[in-house]
Amino acid sequence: MRLHPARDRVLLAVAVAVQLVVLYAPRAPSTGSLPGVDKVVHATVFAAVAWTAVRCGVARRVVAVVLAAHAVLSEVLQASLLPARSGDPRDAVADVAGVALALLLTRAGRETARRPHPDRTSAEATRRA
Repeated sequence: MRLHPARDRVLLAVAVAVQLVVLYAPRAPSTGSLPGVDKVVHATVFAAVAWTAVRCGVARRVVAVVLAAHAVLSEVLQASLLPARSGDPRDAVADVAGVALALLLTRAGRETARRPHPDRTSAEATRRA
């Protein structure tokens, strides 16, 4: 359910902008000495774009296909066009995992919103009686 479509579009634009900076900045941001932080960042930026796109009404299937393709393409572009960057297939896997997680969360949220609330159901039954 979209309660704030204008806000959702702004959030989608911000999520896409952050994703593009993370993926295509000339140098990868330093992740310090914590192993796996890079993969968490990849999953998070792709999840944010997927989640906000679904909130804006983009079909889940479209979101999944477009972002999976972008995950692979971004690694190819990093390896071939950005001299200080390298492509890593594990980053693409993290990207797709982030998309999958966001799509699962948005589906779960939608199904929860469709279920009648127990208090409302009993109140409606009482009114009808």
